[in-house]
Amino acid sequence: MSPIRPYTISVPDSKLDRLKQKLGLFDLPDEVPGIEPWSRGPPLADIKRLAAYWADGFDWRKAEAKLNSIPNFMTSIDVDGFGTYDVHFVHQTSRVKNAIPLLFAHGWPGNFTEVTKVLPLLVDGGKDKPSFHVVAPSLVDFGFSQAAMKPKFNIDQHAEVCHKLMLQLGYNEYVVQGGDIGYPITRFMAKSYPQHCKAHHVNMAMPAEPTLTAHPALYAQVQATPLTEFEKAGLERTKWFRTEGSGYMIEQGTKPQTIGVAVTASPVALLTWIYEKLHDWSDGYAWTDDEVLTWVSIYEFSAGGPAATQRIYYDDRNREGGSGFVVAQEYVDSPLGVMQLPKELVQSPELWHHTMGPLVLIRQHERGGHFAAWEVPELLAGDLREMFGRGGGAFGCVSGKNGYDDE
Repeated sequence: MSPIRPYTISVPDSKLDRLKQKLGLFDLPDEVPGIEPWSRGPPLADIKRLAAYWADGFDWRKAEAKLNSIPNFMTSIDVDGFGTYDVHFVHQTSRVKNAIPLLFAHGWPGNFTEVTKVLPLLVDGGKDKPSFHVVAPSLVDFGFSQAAMKPKFNIDQHAEVCHKLMLQLGYNEYVVQGGDIGYPITRFMAKSYPQHCKAHHVNMAMPAEPTLTAHPALYAQVQATPLTEFEKAGLERTKWFRTEGSGYMIEQGTKPQTIGVAVTASPVALLTWIYEKLHDWSDGYAWTDDEVLTWVSIYEFSAGGPAATQRIYYDDRNREGGSGFVVAQEYVDSPLGVMQLPKELVQSPELWHHTMGPLVLIRQHERGGHFAAWEVPELLAGDLREMFGRGGGAFGCVSGKNGYDDE
């Protein structure tokens, strides 16, 4: 078993200098006058402002120091059939002896920093609310983890890495939370390692629609239950995403090398590619320029480069046995919690989620979008505390770890 090594994020000066050189000369397209802002992508005024600030004003070293103020680590993990990879992760332990080990799985275009807002809320429990030991890895190909550089490194392998990481940390039993790519990863962990992964909570759940053949009783209940206003709005949001917001998924899933060249050659292309998603996928969240550029910089300075993060879309699209997102619809006999937010990308009626497994918690919130941990950390922490706290459907699922300070 590989040792756990403290890790300090330290981007070389040469990379910072190279970024400034690349930001010193670039051309932008014309913008058709009179169009609705954001209807065709980010406004040029935003891109010009952000690029100029990135080149002369944004302080990466300040952002880096803030990231290094939380406990960062590195370890090496063997992946069956794929070799050994260096994996970066945050590991914040609670002062509570009985804290519940929880792994937080990010997605694209997210990163490990999403956990930083929810982190203090989860570790700071006690006698009245459950506490968690939180582990937040940079997925292989993302952030400061090593790039896979092998085809077919898929959701299965990401789940394996996350599981083995928890074991290396001494957490024989644990729970998981995830959204976006982290959603199928958590589902695969719950299905593949049921003796270790004791429960899972997700945002951006994508359940199968109940059918008369597969779920006759549930199908009848769905047919007899009118949709709520929240559910109607959610289906409209899903329709918008599939018709207006999912082009990136087709490009990255079919020709990742093409867009990979663009985002690697031009930091402005990378900025535009990610900034669009931060804006469109959140619920009116007021992104600051420093927040945007910290996120984009993590992609720019990532160990494998920004193109590496897009390869999972191709590998998942061509996965033997079908896309991991589709496979994740299968029933998994593991306590499940679901968070539904009004500006999430894919939303389904509440009853559909019973096709996924034993649903012990589902909560619909009045605000929030795709980046739950960043936009509404207090709501996510509240759902997790409810699910794993006293009276919750997954209370006591981890042996000897109820989350409370009982001493």
